[in-house]
Amino acid sequence: MTEERTTEVNEPGGNTHTHTTVIKESGGGSSGAGWVIAIVLVAALAVGIYLFANASGSEAAKDNAIAGAAKDVGTAAQKVGDAAQTAAEKVGEN
Repeated sequence: MTEERTTEVNEPGGNTHTHTTVIKESGGGSSGAGWVIAIVLVAALAVGIYLFANASGSEAAKDNAIAGAAKDVGTAAQKVGDAAQTAAEKVGEN
């Protein structure tokens, strides 16, 4: 609540001075909205950290899968090369 008080002073010489005082009263207590916002922010931060940690883990798993597939392709190519060498040797014998 805001209250205005105006004081008027009349001097003997005929001069008049006016002074206005504004009084604001504070409620004294808070509604707790600050705590609710803080809790929501902490919860959002926790969810963000959890999602980031899972995304990093899935990236590592994807990288490992690609490396494994590349190794398998290399092994298969080696086997094809060996088979071709064997076939060439057999053709040369005939």
